Amino acid sequence: MAVALLPIQNTTLVVPRRPISIRILACESSTSMAKTNTVRVAAAQMTSINDLSANFNTCTRLVKEAVAAGAKLICFPENFSYMGAREGESLKIAENLDGPIMQGYCSLARESNIWLSLGGFQEKGPDDSHLYNTHVLIDETGNIRSTYRKIHLFDVDVPGGMVYKESSFSKAGKDIVAADSPIGRLGLTVCYDLRFPDLYQQLRFQHKAQVLLVPSAFTKVTGEAHWEILLRSRAIETQCYVIAAAQAGWHNDKRESYGDTLIIDPWGKVVSRLPDRSSTGLAVADIDFSLIDSVRTRMPISEHRKPFDFWKCASQ
Repeated sequence: MAVALLPIQNTTLVVPRRPISIRILACESSTSMAKTNTVRVAAAQMTSINDLSANFNTCTRLVKEAVAAGAKLICFPENFSYMGAREGESLKIAENLDGPIMQGYCSLARESNIWLSLGGFQEKGPDDSHLYNTHVLIDETGNIRSTYRKIHLFDVDVPGGMVYKESSFSKAGKDIVAADSPIGRLGLTVCYDLRFPDLYQQLRFQHKAQVLLVPSAFTKVTGEAHWEILLRSRAIETQCYVIAAAQAGWHNDKRESYGDTLIIDPWGKVVSRLPDRSSTGLAVADIDFSLIDSVRTRMPISEHRKPFDFWKCASQ
């Protein structure tokens, strides 16, 4: 899809040159919401810091731009509201979902009449030493529709980089979460989940997802090596749209994120991206439900897929 780059308030907005006529098909779920003929989504790229107010102001500006572009939902990256600069900072600001930080974003959604995908919120955990890395979905009336607590925690010694141990301050979630929205049935994930295809397979085949959300703060080393490859793989394997909102650039003197916010279609084609991996801005694309239907009909993997108990282990 050809795109044009428009500078808006010192950010970059990627939009289609011409509106795309979209035929909306019924969701595979019997509980799916009614669709309109055109469904547009925005994915935000930003550089969060350890300042709640500054990050909220950036998010507010990006929401206004998404609304102006006609998006029904805007996806924000992991740690959108806060990126700690020192150990323990994230734990200090963690709060319940009915606290003032999240309620501010609920008000933003309501006042802007747009859905928000807020990936990687520091939700207060089960004890004072742990938080939940929570993906929060808010509707246009400002109500929290769904929450997903990150299952796979990033405990990794990055080659040539830093050592990360997310489990030292985060508690892993246990539940797979999908939810209906104006842009289809969403599968909610966060960052490091991307490396575990079984999660996405379950979102597609057990939970009937059409669009997979992957808010992230990938490191520069892992992003350069694997980011786009993994995202396109998840799209191809599940025949879903993949929306990957990314943190970008230097957050402090120790932490740099890869960037490269992407929207990928069910055939694995990148349909929108920010050309500058370090900039703040939006990637915008139209969700084409007829394309989802076409890809799944022509390549009917759901019919050919074997259940886990089909396989027999040959080893003794």
